[in-house]
This record gives sequence, C-alpha cells and structure tokens, in this order.
Amino acid sequence: MIALISFLVVILLSRIIIRIGAVALEMTGLSRDLAAFPAQSAFSGAGFTTSESEYVVSHPARRNIIRILILLGSAGIASSITTLILTFIGNTSQEARINLIALFAGLIIIYLFFQSRYIERIMRKLIKLLLSRFTSIKVYDYQQLLGLTKGYSVGKVKVREDRWLPNRTIGSLKLNEEGVLVLGIFRELESKEIFIGSPDEETEILPKDILICYGPNEIISDLSERTKGLLGYEKHKMAVENAKAKKGKEKLEEKE
Repeated sequence: MIALISFLVVILLSRIIIRIGAVALEMTGLSRDLAAFPAQSAFSGAGFTTSESEYVVSHPARRNIIRILILLGSAGIASSITTLILTFIGNTSQEARINLIALFAGLIIIYLFFQSRYIERIMRKLIKLLLSRFTSIKVYDYQQLLGLTKGYSVGKVKVREDRWLPNRTIGSLKLNEEGVLVLGIFRELESKEIFIGSPDEETEILPKDILICYGPNEIISDLSERTKGLLGYEKHKMAVENAKAKKGKEKLEEKE
C-alpha cells in the first residue's frame, strides 16, 4: 500500500509540475493553449512538432523552462514505473485486486482534481504569484496591454489580388491614419514562407501576403474585403474619420 500511495503522490506531483511549467511558459508570452502542450510534451519526453519547437526554444526563458521540465520528467517517469511495479510485487491475488481498485480510484480523484475550474483558478494565481516573486519571468497580460477588450484586436488580413491592398506600399495605404499598424507580413517566396517583422512604410504589399495587423476590430475585419478603386478610397476616408472620432473620445475619457 505504501508503494501505491507513493505512485499516486508521484503522479500528483507530476501534474503539478506540468501545470507550473505551462503557467511559466504563459508568463513568457505564450497563449494558454499553446503553452500547455509543450509543457506536457517536455515532461513526458514525447516531443512536439518542428514549428512548435522552434517557436518555444527561440526564447531563452522558454528554453530554460523546457530544459527543467525534461529533467524533472525523466526522473518522474522512472520513479512512477518503479513504484507501480513495487505496488504489485509479492502480493496475493486479493491484495493485487484491492491495489488495482485503489489505483484507479486514486487516478480518477487526481483527474477530477485537475479538471476543476475552481482548483485551476486558485492554482494559476498561486503559481503566478510564486513565479513572479522567486523568478525573473515577467507576467504580461497581453489582452490588457493591447486593449483587446476595448474594441481593438490583432488579426490576420489575407491580401487578395482584386482588392484594395495589393501592389502598394504600407506608407501609400496610410493605414496608420485608420488606427491600424502592420506588425508583420507572412509571404510565400520561392515555395517557402518567410516572415517580415515590423515592416516599414516602403514595404510593398503583394497579392497572397498575410498581414498581421493591430487596430480597431471593425477595420481589421474589413481590410481583406475592401474593394479597390473609388469605393475602397471612400471606405478608407470613412475609416480615417472614425479613427479620429475614436481618438477624440479616448482623450475625453482620459481627462475624466
């Protein structure tokens, strides 16, 4: 029975370590969904896809987190297997059945414990508090920083050949007057995708580009469908006027 309890404790600690790793990865800027899988994969030693691994290990803090998870995972998995074997060695058939029932009951309790949203909220707050106090990992709330709950968003804009955007420079489009910033461009070049970060005003937008833009929700959603010609120019003018009105309203709110 001691070996069985030890096994369940190892499983419980493993889940806690994975949760700490996922929250730590979130604190480096990853989304919750994107952070959870690398943490689980690193701890279990299962590995993850090339694109995900490049995205994670390109950041020094994330590399350290993944390294620690791999180290702890190798020890944790070995301990789990050892204690599980010891649980059933030298037992009678009746003791083995009791241990098996206790094992499944314990695993179900651990599973339900980590599925609880209330428990998750408490754990996340506690983990973030401890990590921010005892480590150098920065906590960034990107929703708050970018005003994503206040009418702004970051979105992908697909550039279609028969629309308003292509074959013009960012400067000539004057998207900044609409309150839109082009953060980056994904572009197909010789059957290979490249990324242009922080493009300047002289950067030309080409058909089939995917723009990563930040700005008002309604403009981000409209850009890829904006028709070229006079109608597109009129929509641009209207968007500029709306952006000016929005800025004026924000300034008034700031003074209040």
